[in-house]
Amino acid sequence: MTAPIPIAVAGALGRMGRAVAAAVESREDARLSARFDRPGAQGEGLADLATALASAQVVIDFSTPAASAELAEACAARGNIALVIGSTGFDETHLARIEACAGAIPIVRAGNFSLGVNMLMGLVARAARALPAEAYDVEVFEAHHRRKVDAPSGTALMLGEAAAQGRGVALADVARPARDGLTGERPTGEIGFSVLRGGGIIGEHSVVLAAEDEILTLSHSARDRGLFARGAVTAALWAAGQPPGAYDMQDVLGLKD
Repeated sequence: MTAPIPIAVAGALGRMGRAVAAAVESREDARLSARFDRPGAQGEGLADLATALASAQVVIDFSTPAASAELAEACAARGNIALVIGSTGFDETHLARIEACAGAIPIVRAGNFSLGVNMLMGLVARAARALPAEAYDVEVFEAHHRRKVDAPSGTALMLGEAAAQGRGVALADVARPARDGLTGERPTGEIGFSVLRGGGIIGEHSVVLAAEDEILTLSHSARDRGLFARGAVTAALWAAGQPPGAYDMQDVLGLKD
């Protein structure tokens, strides 16, 4: 019998950190080797960074963009460890730092670890490719709980990227993150984003392709935060056997062309 893969959980005091730790402990092929959080954090059973990295073959991180970039650099400096990142809200500097670390270790970074969402991405890309931008406007709707600090969500941006990819354009060139005031007529090919924050909504995402005479809506609803935690553990077990590189959930699930 193969020994369970030791996994350390970063951001262990957060909602997702607690869910990930529980997901690791529920599996026979994984072992929770350490839980850690920001320096100086107080909590029963928390390890420091060095101890956590020494104990693990993979680290799963749902924290903040800055903390994830620092953790990636610490893992790359140590070597012989994989990293799974579920944080969102990165800027270009954070992403460049993480990308550089992927030259030394395998890093799986995804805005969403749901199988359904990753299938949705493929459907959105195909629909955007098949339905002409001159006739079909694309709008990405997303809703999350009031505690979420970034908008649009990482998943919404992934869906926008999928639509842009389907149309053969760069999202940065066609994205409209918000509308307010006299915005004028909608430009052809624009990919819009609409955001709701409220209550305890776990995650709702819809992509609307709207023409003059019909509307196509592709959507996903999350019902349990454990869905994302279980997907992250699946990604961690996959990453443990990979060479250095930058990966996402499409790689983990074998959904890339």
